[in-house]
Amino acid sequence: MSSTPTAATPTPSPSEEPSSTGPGRAGGGRIGLVVAGSFVAGWAAALLLAVAPFVPAEVPRVTGALLCGYALGWAMVAVLSVRLTDQPQRWAWAPAAVMGAAGLLLLGLGSAVMGALSWVWPPVLLVLVVWMVGRVRRSLHGRSRSLLVYPMLAVLGLASIGGVYQVVGAAVDANALPMPGQLVGVGGRSLHLSCTGSGSPTVLLQPGAGEFSSNMGWIEPAVARSTRVCVYDRAGRGWSEPADAPQDGFAIAADLHTLLTRAHVPGPYVVAGHSFGGLYSLAFAARYPDEVVGMVLLDSTAPKQPADGAAPRAAGSYDLMSHLSAVVATTSEVGLTRLYAHVEGGTLPPRSRDEVRASIARPNTVKSTIDEYVQANTPMVQAAQLTDFDAKPLVVLTAGSGSAPDWSAKQDHLAALSSNSAHHVVAGAVHEDLVARQPYAAQSTRAILDVVAAVRDKATLVH
Repeated sequence: MSSTPTAATPTPSPSEEPSSTGPGRAGGGRIGLVVAGSFVAGWAAALLLAVAPFVPAEVPRVTGALLCGYALGWAMVAVLSVRLTDQPQRWAWAPAAVMGAAGLLLLGLGSAVMGALSWVWPPVLLVLVVWMVGRVRRSLHGRSRSLLVYPMLAVLGLASIGGVYQVVGAAVDANALPMPGQLVGVGGRSLHLSCTGSGSPTVLLQPGAGEFSSNMGWIEPAVARSTRVCVYDRAGRGWSEPADAPQDGFAIAADLHTLLTRAHVPGPYVVAGHSFGGLYSLAFAARYPDEVVGMVLLDSTAPKQPADGAAPRAAGSYDLMSHLSAVVATTSEVGLTRLYAHVEGGTLPPRSRDEVRASIARPNTVKSTIDEYVQANTPMVQAAQLTDFDAKPLVVLTAGSGSAPDWSAKQDHLAALSSNSAHHVVAGAVHEDLVARQPYAAQSTRAILDVVAAVRDKATLVH
């Protein structure tokens, strides 16, 4: 009796045997949570470290704190994926190590290594991203790869390209736009000063908030044809080094006075300020009344009386907003502000325009500008301490368009500081036009020279 052979059913190996309850299925379900949770924890740690009181509110050190937080997030991906899932992502130790090392260097050494690292990190990061893409394809499966990890790697890749754009652009700017004037040591840092022309009194130009000496590109050379004129960059702006804390109006006045003394630029001075620069001019005149003999306020921000109980921040106290402004300024390291800079300064002379765009692209400019606006209330109150300019020549120039309804009355109040004053409205001009557009800047120049002539001749201004 014959029998029909029966095909043997292969027995699956343990590694191929499906399991609905084993660790493999459970671990596979957890990898998405591990990756998402680690990324969120890393970003949270980065922000907390960046605003921590023990981290100085400087762009390089805040950048270092951010990198240390990101490194923690990548380390968590490596550790938790091994411990909690069946998809170990040991490759994540690589970005953790690179970001952690760079972060610790910046935290410890700050600006001393920032310049060198700015050339190194973009290509290193780009190579690392390419390597990580290959590792992720082999070791990570499921939706977390396309929804979480690949987008994160794309962001890092774009950041590396932006870093190249920024560092190369900054090098081109430095070669094409050498600094005019000189750097002068002021309280442990250097400020930029440029003086041209000859004659007395010396005109001191104060640009508005977020601006620097090159924004006076129309006015400075025109004034220099008649008298000595000095432009300078406040701390963290243009070619000047940053201050170690946000500055108020009196700190800015003291910096300028020390700068002039050490650069051997004696008075008497005519101070001329645009916008926020008007506040700093008023503060300078309040602090050094014997050295200021005339003033021009170009659509100046108005002073105000202190609110009840208001008090300035104590020196050295913790400043959350200054830390946050440094966080925002790190976007300049990946070229974002350089992209924006191309739309600025277009109505200035070509060289001034290019200098303004180069400055906007720098992290210190971003930070100092944010700090300036955050600090605005204090300079307004300090400027109000100048209550009487005696009979010294004072011209107030007001933009004729785009102002708030009460703006003209505030400008009249400024003109009333002196018994020898004139208040002129520039028809058709908006606020920035008084320095940025040649026809209106020419009227600002005329106002400055009118004050210079009144000082020289001891004359009364024409209303």
